[in-house]
Amino acid sequence: MRVSGWGTRAVCAVAGAVLLVGCREAPPDAADRTAAVASPVRPTGYGAVFLDVGECSSFGRTTFTEVSCASERAAARVVARHDGTVRDGPLCPPATDFVLHISEQWPAADEDGDGMVPLGHACMRHLQPPHPGDPGGGGGPRTVVGDCVYALADGRVRETACDGSGPREPEFKVTKAVDARSECPASTALYVRLRGTAPVGCAVPV
Repeated sequence: MRVSGWGTRAVCAVAGAVLLVGCREAPPDAADRTAAVASPVRPTGYGAVFLDVGECSSFGRTTFTEVSCASERAAARVVARHDGTVRDGPLCPPATDFVLHISEQWPAADEDGDGMVPLGHACMRHLQPPHPGDPGGGGGPRTVVGDCVYALADGRVRETACDGSGPREPEFKVTKAVDARSECPASTALYVRLRGTAPVGCAVPV
């Protein structure tokens, strides 16, 4: 992202979450629970909405299924569920680890002929650590206060773990979120655009 652009890793995390084909899972007694395109009126077996808030998904980003949160296959829980795209919809909670983009087959409403209509996205948090969406964790769809970044050659920055466990060492840390650059402290060496009520991140060298 550009120094004043989106929150680095936020973009990478969202871009890294490949557009997934959403599904409604078969009833609990069915043998096959693999993800598949299905009618938008079929129930999931765990609720009327596929991956509703509080429900869990199995492991995987390109192939996944909704499972009981008590299942040993459960990997992440939905902390928020929104219609539309990530860019157009409400923000995911700051502690979101990754985003699943959910689509569903609905030919009657298809406008571009690809047989798919996007339903929305689910903001997910791992059931077990590590949590890349936590401040300093090095990932997640949002850059927040406490996150660290490093600069790219083209003027963008990218998020990385503050403890140095990521692929790149941290160079700057976002210490404050404000409304305008003029409100950043004098020690600020980098401005990072954040999404939220305070859109400017003040970052200092680490």
